[in-house]
Amino acid sequence: MRKITKGLEPQELVAWKRKHPNSRYNDLPDNEEGSTVRQAIRRDAYKEQFGLCAYCCKIIDGTSRTTNNEHVVAQALAPNRTLDFSNIVASCTTKGRCNEERKSQPLSLTPLMDGCETELRFKISGKVEGLTPRATDSIKVLGLDTRAIREERKQMVDSLIVPDDLNGLQLIEDELLTDLLNDFQYPVNGQLLPYSPVLINILKQFLAI
Repeated sequence: MRKITKGLEPQELVAWKRKHPNSRYNDLPDNEEGSTVRQAIRRDAYKEQFGLCAYCCKIIDGTSRTTNNEHVVAQALAPNRTLDFSNIVASCTTKGRCNEERKSQPLSLTPLMDGCETELRFKISGKVEGLTPRATDSIKVLGLDTRAIREERKQMVDSLIVPDDLNGLQLIEDELLTDLLNDFQYPVNGQLLPYSPVLINILKQFLAI
């Protein structure tokens, strides 16, 4: 995960809530008006996240095909917050992962919390482990340590960090590791590299940051 800082609500959502003050997310109609509001929520969440899924950090494109409007506190658990933009993030639609795996289960650690970047530890193998009970729980709830996602992370690590073993990475000078870290931290044209928070996490371990 990468810490998400929520911004202002999309104007389309503000206008809808003004017209329908007691409405909920599921009250958005299946017509052009409802679609416009859902797309605006997805668009702004996507921009805040620099094109990455809020949970697994794979690339999403901001369309309904790859991207869900995901309620951090599930709609069933907080029915009065379903149209609260501060409770909505953009999640991928990958089967067996993230929103699709989580359903309405509560999340102990979310991408809105600072700990989401420090309580998970990623390895070159692609595996992730929780450093706290709430991190371990969220990994399980979101399906963030399946064989498939481990392989996706490993391929990205192999292609961008290059060395394929621990000793190889340790031999890279700290200056180069710092340069790589900077490359992964900052978006280019509003887009971060896929799984960049994973790569940052690994590099910080070697730089002892």
